[in-house]
Amino acid sequence: MEPVKKLDRSVRGRAVLITGAASGMGRATAHVFAAEGAKVAVTDINQAGLSAVVEEIRKEGGTAEGWHLDVFNRDRIFKVVDEVAGRFGRLDILVNNAGFGAFRRIDEDGYDEVWNRALGGLLTAQQLLIRAALPHLRKSDAARIVNIASTEALGATPGDSPYVVAKTAVIGLTHALAVDLGPEGITVNCICPGPIRTALTAEIPEQHKEIFAKRRTALKRYGYPEEVAHITFSLCLPAASYITGAVIPVDGGLTIRNA
Repeated sequence: MEPVKKLDRSVRGRAVLITGAASGMGRATAHVFAAEGAKVAVTDINQAGLSAVVEEIRKEGGTAEGWHLDVFNRDRIFKVVDEVAGRFGRLDILVNNAGFGAFRRIDEDGYDEVWNRALGGLLTAQQLLIRAALPHLRKSDAARIVNIASTEALGATPGDSPYVVAKTAVIGLTHALAVDLGPEGITVNCICPGPIRTALTAEIPEQHKEIFAKRRTALKRYGYPEEVAHITFSLCLPAASYITGAVIPVDGGLTIRNA
């Protein structure tokens, strides 16, 4: 019998860029990578928040730098990605996490604005970040891209069509780029978080969260950002070399429960 291959499960010394990392799932993801020895680029439009996350990580002995990044700004995307690779001397991992809500019924005023914002910030920004990162990722021996979508891409909530369309397209982008970049050994995967305790759900009353979770999820609770972050991290290990184009719900069983 052939010996069992020993695959690398360390990201120590590797460089990761995480968008939307000033809070929620992005913040948790930054902490997880830093705790494992990665060099973390914390990017966000929230300057105060990203500075706080960088300080948190450094106090814990990790390596992190912060960059102000508006994902609607194409030129800034390319500039920040190049600066990150220059500062760390490499770029191995991109986590497209930045997001926001985009609720509007199709027959309501302002639909076009919400639609354009959703597609621009939730979809176009992800492909721009990937394009900006590719020259650097191609130099890595274990390049990883993880796109954050949503369970809204697997089933729709009423009045949420701009968000649903954008997040569904993120899955399509993931599939297409997994095929395109696979021959180069670059993996592209997608995570679909369900009901998670983030800023997006913070305004939902606790009682309503509990009712929803018990009715809709198998685990009967909301998830925590760290639970998403650890799945993201797992997809980015050098050992995760034969998984690409995957769409992974992290939703407490929401998408598999019929009643």
